Amino acid sequence: MSSADTRLQVMWNRLLAVVEEQGQALIRAAFSPIVRECGDISAGIFDLQGRMLAQAVTGTPGHINTMAEAVKTLRGRFPIQDMKPGDIYLTNDPWIASGHLNDFLLMMPVFFRDHVVGFTSCTSHLVDLGGLGMGPEGADVYDEGLLIPPCKLMDEGTLNTLLMEIVKANSREPVANEGDIYALIACCETGAERLAGMMDEFGIDHLDELADHIIDTSYRGTVEAIAELPKGTWHTVLKVDGYEQEIDLHAALTIGEDHVELDFAGTSGLSNKGINVPLNYATAYSVFALRCIIGPDIPNNAGSLEPFRVTGPKNCILNAQPPAPVAMRHTLGQMTPDLVYGCLSQVLPESVPAEGASCMYDLPLRHTPEAFSRGDEQFALELVFSGGTGARPGLDGLSATAFPSGVWGSQVETTEAVAPVLITRRELIPDSGGPGRTRGGLGQHIEVRSSQGEDFMVFLSVERVVNPARGRQGGGAGSPGRIRIGHDGSDLPGKGEVRVKAGETLLFETPSGGGFGDPQQRSRDEVRRDLDEGLISREAARDIYGFEP
Repeated sequence: MSSADTRLQVMWNRLLAVVEEQGQALIRAAFSPIVRECGDISAGIFDLQGRMLAQAVTGTPGHINTMAEAVKTLRGRFPIQDMKPGDIYLTNDPWIASGHLNDFLLMMPVFFRDHVVGFTSCTSHLVDLGGLGMGPEGADVYDEGLLIPPCKLMDEGTLNTLLMEIVKANSREPVANEGDIYALIACCETGAERLAGMMDEFGIDHLDELADHIIDTSYRGTVEAIAELPKGTWHTVLKVDGYEQEIDLHAALTIGEDHVELDFAGTSGLSNKGINVPLNYATAYSVFALRCIIGPDIPNNAGSLEPFRVTGPKNCILNAQPPAPVAMRHTLGQMTPDLVYGCLSQVLPESVPAEGASCMYDLPLRHTPEAFSRGDEQFALELVFSGGTGARPGLDGLSATAFPSGVWGSQVETTEAVAPVLITRRELIPDSGGPGRTRGGLGQHIEVRSSQGEDFMVFLSVERVVNPARGRQGGGAGSPGRIRIGHDGSDLPGKGEVRVKAGETLLFETPSGGGFGDPQQRSRDEVRRDLDEGLISREAARDIYGFEP
């Protein structure tokens, strides 16, 4: 490696450190638990053309990979010559940002020596933007809250106070929203300050050479990884629970010499409920899944994303067009990795994991409609709990772990501190992981009730209640999710509004991951370990794994 290349590599590494500090600034300053405790964010640095150069490690693919395209869109909306130091732009348009109204995306031009040299950007979740709120019941996007087209949030360092007042006036959690927007601003400003400082330290006036090095190196590495794969087209269908009826997700994966194409042709049409998915969000998770297998050691940026292309017929449920309701777009959008892996497992059978819970168990809670008139506490809170991931060819799946979202689970103490609810039980479910040579990750059992003797509402939009995660290569299926009121209550569907009355307990069990390979081939030591740790029962050890303790 030449001295020039070494210098560029050092600057690349510094850029990765800069963007990680940028992301941490957002998390530390955020008000909402889903941001502060769960890391539901993205942060990135972009060159003058709007190409993503680096992303923070903390963040979800749905935020990161949609941000990679959204900055290009905003860069095209606002002329460079009109930008001033201290300007920040904002939108939550689902078809530009990250798929639903509750995610705010900011972009800030970075000035160095009186010229724009690049951009910082970030995204995070805001807990409530009015309308029907976070839930699948909207008939169109207008039911789902406040939509803000691309506009200026900061004008030369001065806050657009009217916009802030509009956001607060349309929310059940105005203080949290205001605090989260300030956290997003701090994130952009931190990235801009650190980037300018890095450029000054290295004595460069622009990012052009560094940007080309990052993008060209990443692109070449990804293309080389694609070139080693078998060529052809593979098809699969994934049946998911849906809302009104079960839904078929179709995929055709084509591997070419220097690119990979994914097409959703044949996928079911739109739902009347808010589980539809804009293509930008479906693309974000699909490409993430591909990149986990193809060139996973290559940093995620515009270069490594370039060889992947995703298409789908307009108004199939994975390419919803406005004004379709999309509030809970993650419900199906986070199932697309399992759809992708259904194709890729035919190409690389010993490299692709079994299906997992995939869709995070996102549980928006809120006060009842009559809370104000009764004098009950008003609140809006979004809990996140995860199921098990699918078993990997050489390793067990992870229990109670979010894949593909990567969102951290809600913490019991934090939840009880900010809302009038009490979590009375939270534990792994023995025997829930799909059996196999490697075992699927376990789901978890959680019980929630009111802490103040008042009813509260739950807005369900979860998957894997009817169609559990399937195993691969002879592995068994994982356990399905389950939701009910009280231990003796009937099972509830995975979608819809539920009132939990005072004195009642909401019980829900997250799905588990499928197994990989023949369970009879599982190591005796691993079966004994699972038994000792209480992950499987003695009956499962004997009947499924053929192990006599």
